[in-house]
Amino acid sequence: MLKLPIYLDHNATTPCDPRVVEMMLPYFTDTFGNASSKSHAFGWQAEEAVKYAREQVASLIRAEAGEMIFTSGATESVNLAIKGVFEAYRSKGNHIITCSTEHKAVLDTCNHLQKLGAEITILTVLPDGRLNIDELESVIRPETILISVMYANNETGTIMPVREIGNIARKHGVLFFSDASQATGKIPIDINKDQVDLLAISAHKMYGPKGVGALYVRRRNPRVKLIAQVDGGGHEKEMRSGTLNVPGIVGLGAACEICEREMVRDQVSLSELRDRLEKNLLNICGTSLNGSAFHRLPHVTNISFSHVDGNALLSGFNKNIAVSSGSACTSAKMEPSHVLKALGLEDEQARSSIRFSLGRNTTEEEIDYTVQEVSEIVKRLRELNPLGKKQEAPV
Repeated sequence: MLKLPIYLDHNATTPCDPRVVEMMLPYFTDTFGNASSKSHAFGWQAEEAVKYAREQVASLIRAEAGEMIFTSGATESVNLAIKGVFEAYRSKGNHIITCSTEHKAVLDTCNHLQKLGAEITILTVLPDGRLNIDELESVIRPETILISVMYANNETGTIMPVREIGNIARKHGVLFFSDASQATGKIPIDINKDQVDLLAISAHKMYGPKGVGALYVRRRNPRVKLIAQVDGGGHEKEMRSGTLNVPGIVGLGAACEICEREMVRDQVSLSELRDRLEKNLLNICGTSLNGSAFHRLPHVTNISFSHVDGNALLSGFNKNIAVSSGSACTSAKMEPSHVLKALGLEDEQARSSIRFSLGRNTTEEEIDYTVQEVSEIVKRLRELNPLGKKQEAPV
């Protein structure tokens, strides 16, 4: 039996997997020690749990356990990576390259560093949202120290040519950082084949708890140096001080292990459901797909409904269907999505766009209900819009 409301906003956050919660619970009550307490069993147990979680997270991206730094989430990981590299390598150069479709955590961090003397190049993207590799290589210069390009976009699901970017970065002796908070656990990641030097991870994007994440920091070929952004105690190899969130870290590790084990199955089922949703919604007159139709995450589709305001559409079914008009971090603002504008969409078209992001518990019944509900509301809203009436008129 269909249960409302239907949740199709998994790029904003995912429900914590019950198996993850089960693993976390003892570390709130019985095994509550501080992982830095080295003189008794409570601390040793916590330390052991953190060590095991480090191995679980590293395994998912084919890294070594010692290369994982635990943080409060992807935003902190992004800040530590970009600011930490800028400060550590400033004697070599001050030039950072990034992309116009990056998450605000990256763009705002780069904007902050620009005020401190960094030179920032923000590359445009192709109409499908992917980076132009030739353009990237053309802007690298002797003082370039970092390329920051996300693994997969949070609004469109478009997967960037990460391996090609990694090859170019390595060729020119430039560090490569990727915000992989949306991709980790959804598609295979191999940091060595991709030649990624730093990579950000978020637990709550892959059925883990909120408030915990990780930063992968390569420690050989090359050994990446970072200047800590949080001081006080020298935790996490002196890269991020603060008492470790042991229950959260245990949850992140468990979530990574489950994703590694079930990823292939989830990819198949989610892409089938996504395609079912997308095919039917694109049959509505005046709709179009945003982002790449080929290089993308299996669970995301972003669709524009011409002559329909996205916020009005959301208001039309927000009691029954949870979706988003953009990033959860910026959608409270009335401005059109910077990601969709970077793809070349006009303001009106960007505002008429909806992101649907499915999860491992999404069902066919929910997809079919969503198609029917969206179709009816789009038709009703267009009837109130003179241009919309024309759009719906038979040709």
